[in-house]
Amino acid sequence: MSTKDFIEKDYYKVLGVPKDATEAEIKKAYRKLAREFHPDANKGNVKAEERFKEISEANDVLGDPKKRKEYDDARALFGNGGFRPGPGAGGSFNFDLGDLFGGGAAQGGGGGGFGGGLGDVFGGLFNRGGTAGTRTQPRRGQDIESEVTLSFTEAIEGATVPLRMSSQAACKACSGTGDKNGTPRVCPTCVGTGQVARGSGGGFSLTDPCPDCKGRGLIAENPCEVCHGSGRAKSSRTMQVRIPAGVSDGQRIRLRGKGAPGERGGPAGDLYVVVHVGEHPVFGRKGDNLTVTVPVTFTEAALGGEVRVPTLGGPPVTLKLPPGTPNGRTMRARGKGAVRKDGTRGDLLVTVEVSVPTDLSGKARDALEAYREATAGEDPRAELFEAAKGA
Repeated sequence: MSTKDFIEKDYYKVLGVPKDATEAEIKKAYRKLAREFHPDANKGNVKAEERFKEISEANDVLGDPKKRKEYDDARALFGNGGFRPGPGAGGSFNFDLGDLFGGGAAQGGGGGGFGGGLGDVFGGLFNRGGTAGTRTQPRRGQDIESEVTLSFTEAIEGATVPLRMSSQAACKACSGTGDKNGTPRVCPTCVGTGQVARGSGGGFSLTDPCPDCKGRGLIAENPCEVCHGSGRAKSSRTMQVRIPAGVSDGQRIRLRGKGAPGERGGPAGDLYVVVHVGEHPVFGRKGDNLTVTVPVTFTEAALGGEVRVPTLGGPPVTLKLPPGTPNGRTMRARGKGAVRKDGTRGDLLVTVEVSVPTDLSGKARDALEAYREATAGEDPRAELFEAAKGA
């Protein structure tokens, strides 16, 4: 059960005693009512059983001086039951006392058998010293989104880059209090919780950020001239951000806890970095694989041979061209691609492009003329025309 449930109930009315009743008067009233509504004396009477639970609950609070003081302070602080039951609630709540106090319903006796869970419930609202106070709730910092541009190589290998960010942080002028004198007061509307309840029907209630303190739980009597009472001001900072290896263009990276600082001990928000990657003059990318186009001579493609291929950031590799390699054929150099999430690397996809010379020497021209005469009977387009006729 919540604190709200306790302060809505008038335990003095339940026992039929005045608010200034002595301990002896409270004990006497409880014993009289307990005998009258005890389950053993009212077997099968559900109403009597519920009444007995209410009586025992009231005695558990009012019969303990410490709990009674906490209860009286709570009633006074919340305007004698300032929370109202939702529509249809009828001003009363049915609940399992075992869930509340960690034990079953009372079976008689002065203590009621409830175990004393009220101290824990009210602990969030009152200091153990006995003076009324409030504990404002921590608030998580806002998430921040930023952008960074990397070179092609930085995206593949990973990089640490400086990132300048602007976000809301605790105002330095008022130390985050919102009050220029550093002494804000607890919001009387939400009593420092930063939230207010609203009825939703059926006896239930929902919470919304307090409209008076904007969810802070505090109100500045003398608003800070820098943050205007919000306790937050724009802050700029530069931090070194590690971009993992293998990121792609347009990828959004989440860095936990690197966003705006929280309030009142709350955690920081997250930083989201959108990565833009520049182009490379030689290499391209296809998923986890890198791509490169390598020109080869006609004789290398026709007769076969070994071709040296550059890699990104590493020594070149040598690929063997089989005889009769066609233009546009793609071969694979394993493990020379981009870094995957598991730390392994993709491949380098090497596409062969047969280079046609535009300036031939006399000796080269004579050789090609001889080759043309030797292959004069061959027509590489014959099958093409046959297929066209068939279609």
